[in-house]
Amino acid sequence: MSHTKTMPPEYYELLEQIQAIDFVLVELNLYLDTHPKDYDAIQQYNHFTYESKKLKKEFEKKFGPLMHFGRSYSSYPWNWDDTPWPWQV
Repeated sequence: MSHTKTMPPEYYELLEQIQAIDFVLVELNLYLDTHPKDYDAIQQYNHFTYESKKLKKEFEKKFGPLMHFGRSYSSYPWNWDDTPWPWQV
């Protein structure tokens, strides 16, 4: 007999918002890898990073931890393609 915990609607609503914003962050990350001087895209990236962190904090406070993208802001120009990468240090 399986006992699946039923979550409130807010759980799924917040999770869907987080997933949508994280999708935008992945796409902006890919775009900025080839367009590192697009100031508007960097501004968008930083905005959605802020929104992602805010939603995740709210979600984690109510429902527990998450693994996520968008942990860091970017300076201008886009600097994620600079080495060494964190896993190389």
